[in-house]
Amino acid sequence: MGDMEVMTTGIDVQNNKSSERPNNFGPALPSFLVQLPEKLRKCLKSQFKRSTKADDKANSAIPITGKDKTSSTALEVNLEKQIQAWKENPVWADQSPDIKVSVPKGSLCNLSVKVDVGLPPDAVYDIVTDPDNKRVFKNIEEVLFRRVLVDEGLRQVVELEQAALWRFLWWSGTISVHVLVDQNREYHTMKFKQVKTGFMEKFEGCWKVEPLFVDENLCHPFRPKTTADYMSCTRGKGRMGSTVTLEQLIQPSLVPPPPISWYLRGITTRTTEMLINDLLAETSRIRGVFDTKSSNEDLGIYHGVSEGCEVDEICDIKKRWALHRRNAKQCRRRCL
Repeated sequence: MGDMEVMTTGIDVQNNKSSERPNNFGPALPSFLVQLPEKLRKCLKSQFKRSTKADDKANSAIPITGKDKTSSTALEVNLEKQIQAWKENPVWADQSPDIKVSVPKGSLCNLSVKVDVGLPPDAVYDIVTDPDNKRVFKNIEEVLFRRVLVDEGLRQVVELEQAALWRFLWWSGTISVHVLVDQNREYHTMKFKQVKTGFMEKFEGCWKVEPLFVDENLCHPFRPKTTADYMSCTRGKGRMGSTVTLEQLIQPSLVPPPPISWYLRGITTRTTEMLINDLLAETSRIRGVFDTKSSNEDLGIYHGVSEGCEVDEICDIKKRWALHRRNAKQCRRRCL
């Protein structure tokens, strides 16, 4: 009875009405009832702590979003200064892209492209990731579908479907390319991978844009290792260029035998070269030195195209390839 009185007293502290109820369930149940209020208190306390922690995390997420916006604004301001440096000194000679072709087993080809560009990384990245970049890259005929799946400020995941031009012997047309694109502005990378297999078993690759210190000689004998060091030693007047690399793996569902595979590999290489030359033409236009007359003089006009026609108006891929090859030869002659 002494134990029962203690238990009853414990219940009375939490709830005065408990003492009025009879106990007919033996000693085990009263013991549980005694501990129940304490367990409830601990449970509520733990839940309150979790809620507080969740609120803290939510509140701590607000400055991060603000930081992303601030950093984005800082990037825009910095980009304006870098573009202004190029407008003040637009002297730059575009070089032909360095294209290496390898043939992994079971694939048509793996392309590795590298080229130096006369614009800062943010400007080049804007061109590559622009949703309306079909005005720049002429092998893109139409954007059929585009949807942003993930948006984390500096990083986006985009589902994209484009109609790309193709030409084989006497035939030509378009092919639908459906890819998932992972864009990361912080690292200036854009990875793409085919969503569904069809005519192409594998179509994947990555764009990467890295800073190039164009006026590094102004820092002599000091050699800057970071962008901050470069801007400091040039007092903000140093031009920032870019080194653009493109890795691309192409593997059709059925790899044709030679010599058809050789021909297709050549077409793929020339199409990629045309893509890079389109990028170089756009960077020249942004620098403010690209107009119809200078472009015709520098690139050379393909025989049969009038001198009054702009390069962007040359819609025939075959003529554009011939024009770009001629441009590459002239660039090499000037360098020699």
